[in-house]
Amino acid sequence: MEETSLRKRREDEKSIQSIEPKTTNLQKELGLFSGICIIVGTIIGSGIFISPKSVLSNMEAVGPCLIIWAACGILATLGALCFAELGTMITKSGGEYPYLMEAFGPIPAFLFSWTSLFVIKPSSFAIICLSFSEYVSAPFYSGCNPPQVVIKLLAAAAILLITTVNALSVRLGSYVQNVFTAAKMVIVVVIIISGLVLLAQGNTRNFENSFEGTKLSLGAIGLAFYNGLWAYDGWNQLNYITEELRNPFRNLPLAIIIGIPLVTGCYILMNVSYFTVMTATELLQSQAVAVTFGDRVLYPASWVVPLFVAFSTIGAANGTCFTAGRLVYVAGREGHMLKVLSYVSVKRLTPAPAIIFYGIIATIYIIPGDINSLVNYFSFAAWLFYGLTIFGLVVMRFTRKELKRPIKVPIFIPILVTLLSVFLVLAPIISQPAWEYLYCVLFMLSGLIFYFLFVYHKFGWAQKISNPLTMHLQMLMEVVPAEQAPE
Repeated sequence: MEETSLRKRREDEKSIQSIEPKTTNLQKELGLFSGICIIVGTIIGSGIFISPKSVLSNMEAVGPCLIIWAACGILATLGALCFAELGTMITKSGGEYPYLMEAFGPIPAFLFSWTSLFVIKPSSFAIICLSFSEYVSAPFYSGCNPPQVVIKLLAAAAILLITTVNALSVRLGSYVQNVFTAAKMVIVVVIIISGLVLLAQGNTRNFENSFEGTKLSLGAIGLAFYNGLWAYDGWNQLNYITEELRNPFRNLPLAIIIGIPLVTGCYILMNVSYFTVMTATELLQSQAVAVTFGDRVLYPASWVVPLFVAFSTIGAANGTCFTAGRLVYVAGREGHMLKVLSYVSVKRLTPAPAIIFYGIIATIYIIPGDINSLVNYFSFAAWLFYGLTIFGLVVMRFTRKELKRPIKVPIFIPILVTLLSVFLVLAPIISQPAWEYLYCVLFMLSGLIFYFLFVYHKFGWAQKISNPLTMHLQMLMEVVPAEQAPE
């Protein structure tokens, strides 16, 4: 009996921790410097062009605003270290899904998958495309805000374009990503250097009495964190580079500890740059902060700013679509969504049904939503599951002691991040309740109905509804299961 139990425990451990292969396809060619560059490139995106205005509107003063940006960087660093332990302990792919499965079982894991499909990923896509449309339209409406209908139509067009590109060709989608990734780094460097030059010239008036007028509340701090952390989104995916790092169990934590504070420094310097030419009131009145900065500092070459910010946001939106389309595809393959979503195009060999589904959900979000409400909606859902996942790390320290932990963080770090996550989820609801939080909770709970009907019990009548739909879509879109796709 004891021998059987020991054998079962070893099999369980092997099921979630990969056995070291004799050969490998990925060469460990990345050193510490390369790891830091990847982290900086992964995190810096469209968020820094969207969030400064929202963070300031909640803090109401320059000093607390800059403190929030620093605090968000510290929280992202601690969270990334926790995920580094999880990722090297449980080496299955699928983001938070396998971590929640091992810690709490199938229902929380399924709810994460469901929430990612319907809330987290599509709302992220919608936010980025809305920010793209704001920056593209801003130069044409100098001195006033662009009409909402123009912003939403441009965002819908961006979603359609990016969805089409990724549904047509994997190579085309990755080419677009490579071209636009460089754009965001160029504009970040231009804004920081310009700001430092202005600071050296004595433009410090807006930093005097920088805490004057501050009106703090728990809800305002929580919402400021929501918007600041949106700019750090991607911190939870850094353990994916482990396979390609030399000496990963040393270099990954070092890369996180150096890389994310480096991003934090860039974000603080960009905000400082904005404040060298704009008062807090002027920044809040600006429709597109970076465009206003460019108009005042880079004229007559100010057109460079909206152009490169548009490139940056399109690149971020394309990357989001590329990865999230695969998430829908995997969910369909695992039986957590309609089976047709796991099919691939016969002609294009792309997960076209999954990408189109994702684009439709994102388009629905831009109709009623604006950037601020969608960021709150996204952040509430995301930090609920980030906190639950990191709490799972604490739980598994006691329930899964046998698992190997190549990277092991001090226990107080996941406990602290869990408590901060609870604060981020509850503080805005208690202090400043809004409809988006209720909608988010209802979406998540509706996943339980789907789980018990289609996944757990697999009722016959439910299958009779889904199977004909799958067949019709398969014929209409010319798609087949992945294993039947041509080479």
